[in-house]
Amino acid sequence: MADRLYLGDYTYSSWSMRGWLLLARFDLPFAVTRISFDDGAVSDQLPDIAPGRTVPCLVTDDGAVIWDSLAIAEELASRHPDAGHWPADPVARAMARSMAAEMHSSFGGLRDQCPMNLQTAYTDFPASDATLADVARIDRLWTLARDRFGADGPWLFGAYGAVDAFFAPVAARIAGYDLPVSADARAYVDAHLSDFGFRRWRAMGVARRDHLARYDGPWSQRAWPGPARLAAQAIDSGRPENAACPYSGAPVTHLLETGGRVFGFCNAFCRDKTVADPEAWPAFKALL
Repeated sequence: MADRLYLGDYTYSSWSMRGWLLLARFDLPFAVTRISFDDGAVSDQLPDIAPGRTVPCLVTDDGAVIWDSLAIAEELASRHPDAGHWPADPVARAMARSMAAEMHSSFGGLRDQCPMNLQTAYTDFPASDATLADVARIDRLWTLARDRFGADGPWLFGAYGAVDAFFAPVAARIAGYDLPVSADARAYVDAHLSDFGFRRWRAMGVARRDHLARYDGPWSQRAWPGPARLAAQAIDSGRPENAACPYSGAPVTHLLETGGRVFGFCNAFCRDKTVADPEAWPAFKALL
């Protein structure tokens, strides 16, 4: 039996996103159970995995229940030491763990004023002093890590690690609310927006079309700042290049055409023939 990850909404649940990236971005096998924030208290929807009654929650194949995202990162690193969750260098690893822990427990101004919303971006957001102070601190941390350990790649410590998964929703907030950061921090934000793992997670929210109005802000909106989606359209017939849905692995039931090519999806994620973001899915990386 594969590890099972319990998740909240793809568009709004920042902690769920972190938990998913800690598995998907490191090519670890797992299954997903998704709960809805509109179906009552999260704890009431997870009665069978106590004491883990929050999302994300990971239930391993041997029955361990891990209900905290930082604990999930550490437990996965222990169980899969070659996956690369933390840097191999002890000095870099200590800093990466410290940064993930600070992200896990701090930045209340940013969290309170800027809830994650991966479908909406704003142009005239009035950031509070507390939010700006949090962003300045984050900018300094990112710059320090990149200067010391990240010269060989776009991520904080060279290769993508657990600390990058922890800061992915922060990058989404900076991009979505157009918060002021340095050029180096902006490049790190852009790396997340272009990352296949990030884009696949966001695309699942697009495909599901769930909308929680309580997360909407009153400010002017603009297009999502990440890479543009491929031009595509739903079609009724054709021979898809894939037999299984890239989201769920279920048999194909719906089709879309892009660039003269046909791809298939399942109704569970593509209801109403929603066109999402085919360029984001690892299954299509070599094709597109």
